[in-house]
Amino acid sequence: MPVMSQDDIWDGQAAERYDTPGVGMFSPDVLQPAVERLAALAGGGPALEFAIGTGRVAVPLRQRGVSVTGIELSPAMVAQLRTKADEATIPVILGDMATATAPGRYALVYLVFNTISNLLTQEQQVACFRNAARHLVPGGRFVIELWVPDLRRLPPTQQAVVWQSDPGFVGFDTYDLLRQHVVSHHFRFGEGRQAELFRSPHRYIWPAELDLMAQLAGLTLESRHADWSGTEFTAESRSHVSVYRLPEKAEG
Repeated sequence: MPVMSQDDIWDGQAAERYDTPGVGMFSPDVLQPAVERLAALAGGGPALEFAIGTGRVAVPLRQRGVSVTGIELSPAMVAQLRTKADEATIPVILGDMATATAPGRYALVYLVFNTISNLLTQEQQVACFRNAARHLVPGGRFVIELWVPDLRRLPPTQQAVVWQSDPGFVGFDTYDLLRQHVVSHHFRFGEGRQAELFRSPHRYIWPAELDLMAQLAGLTLESRHADWSGTEFTAESRSHVSVYRLPEKAEG
C-alpha cells in the first residue's frame, strides 16, 4: 500500500474536522495540564511549537501570556488556526518541522500529541531534534509528548491491533516491525453500509532511541513523566512527556 504524504493527509477536510471543542484531545482535563506545564517550562520566555496545527495548544498558551510562534506543514491547518488567532498574535512559518526555520531563539520548543512520529524515517526524526536545538537559547528546553510502542499487544504472526471499538467507530493499527512503521486506521460509520476512513502513517520511537536522538543534537534529558501532570514514568506507562535541555554556554 503506498504511503500517503502528510500534505494529502492534513488537507482541508481533515483540518475542518480536527477541532473537537471540549471533548477528546480538546477536553479540559487533557489540554489544561499540558498548557500549565508548558507555560511553566517557558519561564516567561518565548515558545516555538513544531506542527502547530489548528492551535489546540498554542491558542490557550498564548492566552496564558506566553509568546508563541509556530511551524506547520499544512496550509489548511493554518487556515483553521487563523479563525482563532491572527498572524500578529501567533506567527506561523509554513514548512517541515525537521528543516523550517523560525526567526529568533526560544526558551521552549515543543512537539506534542505524538507528532514527531509523523516523520517516517529515523534521519528525519534526528533532523527534527537538531532543528529544535538550533532554535533554543542556551539552557532552553525541547519538550516531546509521545506514545510508548505497545508491541506487547501484538501476538506472533499478527500484524494488526484494535485500540478502540465503539458504536460508530473502530480504530486499529497495522505494524511493519522491520521499519518501525505503524499505520493508524480510523473507521467511522452509521447504520448503512458506508464507512469513512482516515488513515495516517507513523514511525514509532522507543524512549531510549529518542534519548539518543537528543544526544546527537546536543541535548540532555532533564525529566520524563507519564503525563503532563507529572505522574511517574514506569514500564507500564503508555505514553511520556520528555523534557530535553540545551546546556548553558560555558563561561570564558
